[in-house]
Amino acid sequence: MENNNGYDKKMSDSVYSNKFRAGKRRTYFFDVRATRGNDYYITLTESTKRQDGDGYDRHKIFLYKEDFNEFLAMLTQTVDHVKTELMPQYDYDEFARRREEAQKEWELKKAAEANGTPMPDSSSHSAPADDHSDVDKW
Repeated sequence: MENNNGYDKKMSDSVYSNKFRAGKRRTYFFDVRATRGNDYYITLTESTKRQDGDGYDRHKIFLYKEDFNEFLAMLTQTVDHVKTELMPQYDYDEFARRREEAQKEWELKKAAEANGTPMPDSSSHSAPADDHSDVDKW
């Protein structure tokens, strides 16, 4: 009987991975995975920290190459509709600016600590916005 451990391992490994932390409880993972026939597909995963702090809830979308163009077009169209028709007054760059500020603050704090001069504790941010150490990677 043939052992499929090599294939199972390959299926669980990403050939490309990216992640986006959205707030304190949500992280989105974008992974490209290979099939047995060296084809590729994308998994989009939302990982949400449970309210009780006991693990994560995950929701996945599997996106196959034949659907890439239409999926991207529909996603872009839907986001554009919200931005231009439903909420044109909203500042969509606000959170990116907050993340950048938090990252700079964290880097300054780490640099000061490395030099032996700790900065006063800032209760607003203790880690960079893209620090995902508390979110498990599959």
